[in-house]
Amino acid sequence: MRRKVYNELVEWKNSKNRMPLILCGARQVGKTWLMKELGKNEYKNFVYLNFDLDDRLENLFETDYNIERILLAIQAFTGIKPEKGETLIIFDEIQQVQRGLGVLKYFCENAPEYHVVVAGSLLGIALHPGTSFPVGKVNMINVYPLSFGEFLDAMNETALKEIIEKHDWEMMKVLKNKAINLLRQYYFTGGMPKVVSDYVKNQDLKQVRQTQNEILKAYREDISKHAPKKDVIRINMVLDSIPSQLVKENKKFIFGAMKKGARATEFEIAIQWLIDCGIIYKISRVNAPKMPLKFYEDFSAFKLFLLDVGLMGCMSKVPAAQIITSDNTLIEYKGAFTEEYVMQQLATQQDISVYYWASDRSEAELDFLIQKESEIIPIEVKAEVNLKSRSLFQFISKHPELSAIRFSMSDYIKQDWMENRPLYSAFCV
Repeated sequence: MRRKVYNELVEWKNSKNRMPLILCGARQVGKTWLMKELGKNEYKNFVYLNFDLDDRLENLFETDYNIERILLAIQAFTGIKPEKGETLIIFDEIQQVQRGLGVLKYFCENAPEYHVVVAGSLLGIALHPGTSFPVGKVNMINVYPLSFGEFLDAMNETALKEIIEKHDWEMMKVLKNKAINLLRQYYFTGGMPKVVSDYVKNQDLKQVRQTQNEILKAYREDISKHAPKKDVIRINMVLDSIPSQLVKENKKFIFGAMKKGARATEFEIAIQWLIDCGIIYKISRVNAPKMPLKFYEDFSAFKLFLLDVGLMGCMSKVPAAQIITSDNTLIEYKGAFTEEYVMQQLATQQDISVYYWASDRSEAELDFLIQKESEIIPIEVKAEVNLKSRSLFQFISKHPELSAIRFSMSDYIKQDWMENRPLYSAFCV
């Protein structure tokens, strides 16, 4: 399976300023596989220690952070002597040990010639109350579910992916039906690596849903195990409400939709917990399309998305036939699947800040407003061929200095104020 983020890992390996690396991301987005692939392909050998599976490792850092002692212990556990620059040292599920993150500071300061990469499903200061985060002593790379482009690679459709990436719109008119069919499949499977891998091998839709349910169950078990007891119910309430919140015409997150009289102060910690774990994305409204967008962020209005469109379909219990074969799949549910899908593609792209815009009375709304370096790009998402864009047109009329992108199921169209691009090209904005 090809992963775009793998190139970032290779760059880290070859960097002169390399520090211990933390792979950040939700459970089961492929962090362990990536670390082992890096060790297999780019190093003489690698040592792999999983703090969740091996009880012997529980006290590895308990005594001290003496690197010589730790390296000797690693050799004893694995039978492999770590060599400077030749051996990749992998610490997996490092959140299971109280002092796990702290060792990275000492590798950085006292043994920078050793290559160390760590991952865990719930990395964060909150889960390590006795250990300060090694700020300035680590590199960090985010790992997400597969984008649609990576899904095409996994489905042996690399040639189609490359045509889309090259923006060969004339050729895409010929291949449109094929691309839409594959997009429907991606809406169902999503981008969780295990789900996609099994689907490529077996094409078993029932197994897809079974694996997705297992992933969602694992998330809930993490919530019960790691979250503060007083917040567990609220965290699950937020998670459960996301599909119904996205199906609303106005997709702004409404606290009262979870329970009557609910207030922001009750659920702020629950939302932040899900964000920190990588399970959801939060995008805020901005009041004006000006640089930098962060200055104009409205913290009182935001939208929440799940990390994966396939998991949203699973949570919503949408039948496979409705997603894969129905002609109305992409326009039903008021575009919830389509907007979720586009958000997932935007999240995987580097150096993009994602927001949305809505008028004061929410009479007009722009699905996304992104900032790429010094450029601001308005984005509207259409789940169908219909190209009417009243909100987008009004927005650009007020801000003629901007040029917009509209994603829809229509072919590519270039206008003075806007480009219409096919939905299946969202992964390479």
